[in-house]
Amino acid sequence: MTSEHLLHTIPPIYDGNSKILILGSFPSVKSREVSFYYGHPQNRFWRVLAAVLGCAVPSSREEKTALLQSHNIALWDVIKSCDIVGSSDSSIKNAVPNDIREILSYCDIRQIYSNGKTSERLFNKYIKNTVGRDTVALPSTSPANASYNLERLTDSWSVIKNNLR
Repeated sequence: MTSEHLLHTIPPIYDGNSKILILGSFPSVKSREVSFYYGHPQNRFWRVLAAVLGCAVPSSREEKTALLQSHNIALWDVIKSCDIVGSSDSSIKNAVPNDIREILSYCDIRQIYSNGKTSERLFNKYIKNTVGRDTVALPSTSPANASYNLERLTDSWSVIKNNLR
């Protein structure tokens, strides 16, 4: 497989009530196909978030957006465009970051969280100095992070509740 330069076309999800911002790295092939975040059925993002928040797991785009907004969660990715092979975060090159100041200026974001170490690394490289904020890395919900089962992920991700109150 060769890399291709791709543009992130999924808009951020946020509103004036957003209190936390969760950042992924760049949408997977499946997410790009369905034009929505964490679209791969094996990605545990929606199951973890629902478990942390004590809600039913959303299935439709509308249910997922409603879950985020009803709990004051903003969602986007660090990278706006890059060269990437398939869904491999480790293959990301020539990255151009999203301008998260759009969200930070509109919302009272208390904490920024990164979904995984790659998102944290990319945030620190491309965004941290621009916004003067840190991110807290949470374990990746990707199926590639096999060392974390659903229970362990949910336990780790429970810290987000501290900034939603």
